[in-house]
Amino acid sequence: MSEISLTEHPELQSFFPSFDRIPSGVCSIQLSKGTSPWIICPRRLLYMGNKASTATLKGTTQKLLFSKCDFPSNSRIGIWAEAKVKYIGENANEDNASFDYTFDYVLCQLGRVKLKDGAILAGMEENELKRKLIAAGHTLGLVNGDVTVEDFPIGAPYIIEVMTSSTSGGNKRNRSCIPQAFEDCVLGKSHMAPGINYRQVWARMASQMIVKSQAALAWGGYTIWILQDLLADYISSSTALDLKKFIAQNLSEVNILSFSYSNKFKYPEEEKTIELSDSTLMSGPIRPHMDNDIVPPSFQDIVLASVCPPKSILVAALCKKPLSNILHV
Repeated sequence: MSEISLTEHPELQSFFPSFDRIPSGVCSIQLSKGTSPWIICPRRLLYMGNKASTATLKGTTQKLLFSKCDFPSNSRIGIWAEAKVKYIGENANEDNASFDYTFDYVLCQLGRVKLKDGAILAGMEENELKRKLIAAGHTLGLVNGDVTVEDFPIGAPYIIEVMTSSTSGGNKRNRSCIPQAFEDCVLGKSHMAPGINYRQVWARMASQMIVKSQAALAWGGYTIWILQDLLADYISSSTALDLKKFIAQNLSEVNILSFSYSNKFKYPEEEKTIELSDSTLMSGPIRPHMDNDIVPPSFQDIVLASVCPPKSILVAALCKKPLSNILHV
């Protein structure tokens, strides 16, 4: 939706001479001068979807992420982007139970396995697995009479979810929609971007945080959520989940890896891309583990309010609003 047709904007064609259409290249929005911008493009935080860019670790965020993953030294790691997992319960006690989620990235150690062993791991017949592997570009070989598969996922998976902010308040009349702001910026004009939709971001994350973490644990691995520090701070202030209480060194049931710009942030004076050089790991249990009737903090707190106002605030709000209707029961 943010793509720009250059035939409709000839003044931009000199900047992009070999393109007919371009996406609006906006990765971040700065709400006020001198402050850290809010990252709105997931690729600005972390991108590992291109084979050419992942032969070796590149970028600070990639290196910091892998430092938290317990992969064997010198191992080859497979990366699957937009991996969809769909399952419908087959047991009698799982009527209407279903799982249907897409993971931003799944990281898993790669190895050579026998086709018959891979079929057991994948829960399918050998011939069916062979067809799927060939279609996906895998190499099959013959070792000591056994058909083998190269680069098969082995070991515990790491699910990586990249959560950035969404925008709000774009107005075509004020030219504050992303494509318009991008156009004006490229042309050197004064420009205004939309704002940040804070509530939608954490609500979308809260709806998936527990279940995706639960799934990775069931598979023997971990889920790591990649956030910007501004979003982490907003979650702490707007919910009962105070992330500062979960700062840790090691992974746990739920994990958030928060990235931030260094204290030397001087945007817009610096022209080069600014590294997200600082990171903080926050991890903890999904649900509280009771100890002497004391309820410790857990990641379930994200669905609770940071504070509940007194009833007088509700009554005051109702007094200000006209009645919609009166019913007699």
